[in-house]
Amino acid sequence: MFNNWLRTNKFAMWLLTIIRVYLGYEWMTAGWGKLTGGFDAGGFLQGAIANASGDHPAVQGWWAAFLEHAALPGVNLFNFIIPLGEFLVGLGLILGTFTTFAALMGLVMNAAFLFSGTVSTNAQMLLLEVLVIVAAANAGKIGFDRWVLPYLRGVWGRITHRASEPETTTTNFKKRTA
Repeated sequence: MFNNWLRTNKFAMWLLTIIRVYLGYEWMTAGWGKLTGGFDAGGFLQGAIANASGDHPAVQGWWAAFLEHAALPGVNLFNFIIPLGEFLVGLGLILGTFTTFAALMGLVMNAAFLFSGTVSTNAQMLLLEVLVIVAAANAGKIGFDRWVLPYLRGVWGRITHRASEPETTTTNFKKRTA
């Protein structure tokens, strides 16, 4: 019932727009600050790995192993994709373009930050992103998704319609005689 309300109700559409723009602003400003002010995830990653030990670790061992053996050796890649990802998620949410995908990518980043032992606003943002994802297209109706999604559905429909068209007899005859 709540799911249906989020997906179809006009009041929910306006509420989701406010939530979406708030989330977008938070992501975009965080990403912009990292893009323009320099960003190095190395210290954060080392701190998260260190928080995986002791009597009450803030970081689970399996996540610390991922950070130590994948993220830390690839820190230069993470130094690039985290700020860019944050900025693009924010832009998508503010403009209402690919809203559900942007919220999903924001949720993935918030989950990664939570797994790494950083609470801050990550839990709150993650819950709001779940609302945007569950609402699907209704969250982007006051945004560019209003035009982008129908256009893409039309393109996809034309592509799949062409692929499912049966071959004509003339085409079969030309293939056999060639």
